Amino acid sequence: MPAPSASPTPPSVGLRRRLRLLLIVVGLFLGWAAYTIHAQELEKTERLRELNEMERRLEETRQKSDMLSREIERLNDPEYIGQIARQQGMGLPGEQLIRVEGADSGQTRQP
Repeated sequence: MPAPSASPTPPSVGLRRRLRLLLIVVGLFLGWAAYTIHAQELEKTERLRELNEMERRLEETRQKSDMLSREIERLNDPEYIGQIARQQGMGLPGEQLIRVEGADSGQTRQP
């Protein structure tokens, strides 16, 4: 008959091993979760920056579109077309154009 061992292992030793293994698994899971959350926060920050940039560009484009729409409306006005033509040195038949050469000289000339 085999001799009984001199010091039997108490049941708490197995419990400690299982508890230690459980703590290691929980620690690894928490580490993975923290890493994942951090990576998602970085991605979120980058996406928000891109969104802000796109919204800024969209607003600039809308302003430019509004400005061009107003310019189109003005180009349908004959008076505005005449004003642009006079600025470029053109005029109606019989009109004499007067140009100011220097703002401080006060001199005018007629072509």
